[in-house]
Amino acid sequence: MNDTTDESTLTEEHSQINAEVLQNISVTLSIEVGRAQIKIKDLMRLTQGSVVELDRVAGEPLDLLINNTVVAQGEVVLVNERYGIRLTRVVPASERMKNL
Repeated sequence: MNDTTDESTLTEEHSQINAEVLQNISVTLSIEVGRAQIKIKDLMRLTQGSVVELDRVAGEPLDLLINNTVVAQGEVVLVNERYGIRLTRVVPASERMKNL
């Protein structure tokens, strides 16, 4: 065999191994409805039934985050009596990379 064939074969094998390893890495997926910033004294006053106003307007899309990076936006849906999210926008990879 020549060196070119060996390098090509090794690269293909290396790529395959990386894909398999990557598919088994766990990530944290979370949905963000909104955020609020409050003083500790106000936080200490919260009780059952308290309302915390968020920075989003009703009807605005929710953020889908992977490891605290926004990767998509969507709307809440009900799936077999469980909440889900229907994606309405996927953030392009180039834009995600800027936020890292």
